[in-house]
Amino acid sequence: MRFSTFGRAARVALASAATGLALAASGAGAATVTITVQDQAGLALPGSAVFLESAEARAAARPAVGVEIGQQHKQFTQRVTVVPVGTAIRFPNNDTVRHHVYSFSPTKIFELKLYAGTPSQPVLFDKPGIAVLGCNIHDTMIAWVVVVETPYYGLSDGSGGVRLDGVPPGRYRLRSWNPALAVGAPALDQPLEVTAGGAAATVKLPVAAAAAR
Repeated sequence: MRFSTFGRAARVALASAATGLALAASGAGAATVTITVQDQAGLALPGSAVFLESAEARAAARPAVGVEIGQQHKQFTQRVTVVPVGTAIRFPNNDTVRHHVYSFSPTKIFELKLYAGTPSQPVLFDKPGIAVLGCNIHDTMIAWVVVVETPYYGLSDGSGGVRLDGVPPGRYRLRSWNPALAVGAPALDQPLEVTAGGAAATVKLPVAAAAAR
């Protein structure tokens, strides 16, 4: 009888442990982080890259799948794209004219010479940093790829807001960047502690919202 009672207790304990592991694996306990990005005058700054860095975040980062930056109406379809390091990006040309997409940035140097349609091979962004994209044929075409070492990233919306879900509690470096920053300027860096209840922060970048449009 004692053996039977012990067996039931052991089974209950094992089931409880298994449930705990399942909850941990599913991201239970992860928090939501809300960031508001503003210019130096306190106006909303949409289109800003926001991401959280830590050693644990770096270990959890994985390449994104299916990322595209197209060309349409002689413009890039996205002004700013944020991807984890190791992401391969395709550059479909949806125009009736050919484009010559390139980047000479240290983060990623590449050229897709005059082409129509979609090149057969995507471009692998394998180093963190910011790559500036251009077109050798159309000088007004410009875009940026922000390559990060974290799975916790986003772009600010029209009200300057960013919501990052599934962030484990811990201490992070909150990084924020906008194309209106001086050429070569790094992302703004500030500490942020995320608790089980989440976190919220307001970031003010030293730019004018009008210049960011």
